[in-house]
Amino acid sequence: MTDRLRFGPGGFPTVAKDGGVLGAINWCKENGLGNMEMEFVHSTWLKEDKAPEVKQAMKKADVRLTAHGSYYINLNAVEEKKREASRNRVLSAAYRTWQAGGHAITFHPAFYLKQESEKVSKVVREQLKMIIKELQDDSVDVKINPETTGKPTQFGTYEEICKIAQDLEQVGICVDFAHLHARTNGKYNTYDEFAQVLETVEKYLGREGLDDMHIHMSGIEYGPKGEKHHLTIEDSDMNMQDLMRAWKDFKIKGCVVSESPIIEQDALLMKKMYENA
Repeated sequence: MTDRLRFGPGGFPTVAKDGGVLGAINWCKENGLGNMEMEFVHSTWLKEDKAPEVKQAMKKADVRLTAHGSYYINLNAVEEKKREASRNRVLSAAYRTWQAGGHAITFHPAFYLKQESEKVSKVVREQLKMIIKELQDDSVDVKINPETTGKPTQFGTYEEICKIAQDLEQVGICVDFAHLHARTNGKYNTYDEFAQVLETVEKYLGREGLDDMHIHMSGIEYGPKGEKHHLTIEDSDMNMQDLMRAWKDFKIKGCVVSESPIIEQDALLMKKMYENA
C-alpha cells in the first residue's frame, strides 16, 4: 500500500539515461516523482548482485518500484512448452523486482487465439496459480498485475482481469486507460466510463484495490484493430480532465506510470494535472 497516488516514468527518464537505474531513481526524487517502472520487456536486465543496491537507493529516495515483464508472454499458448516459457518470464521479472525492493510487476497476459473469453480466462487463471504457488513457496511478496491490453485480439479487458484477480491471492490488475480507449476504437474516454472501470475494480477487489492501483497512461493512436502506437498526452484525444476528476473522486492511491514517448515529460504533466484537478 502507498500513502498517495504517485507518478513516474516507465523506464529511465530520457534526460537521466547515462546514470542507469540508480541515476533514474535519483532523478525521480529530485523532480518530485514517486514511482519508477523498470522495463524488463526484452530481458530481465538487472543483475541479481545489483538488486540490493537498487533497493537501498529506492528506500532512500522514497521512490516506489514496479516492473514491466517480457513482451514475449502468452499464458494461453497452445503448446505447454511455450506456456512454461511464459511462466518463467513472469517469474524472472517477479524475482528480480522483489530482490530490488519493488512491489509489483505487470505484463500482457495472453492472446485469445480465436477462443472464447471464458475458456481463455480459465487457462490464464490456472497458469497464474502455478506462478503464484512458486512465488509463495519462496516467500516472494510481489503483486502480479496482468495489464489491460490495447487490441481486441489480446486477452485483457478490465472485467476479465478483475474476475481472475478476485479469485487469486497476490494477483491484481494494471489498468492501462489508453489501452481501454484504443481496444474499443475510441470508447472509455468519458467521466462515466472512467468511473465504471474504477467501480468494477472496487466491486471485485474491494477498497484495497483502489488503494493500491497500478495504472499505465499515455496518449495513443488507434483504429478499428485497436492500438497502433503511443503518443504524448498533448498529441492525443485522451480526456485527461475527466480522468483526473474520476481518480480524485474515487480517492485512488498507488502508482501511475507514464508510457508516453517522452516518459518523464508526461509523468510530470500528469502529476501537475492531478494536483490541479
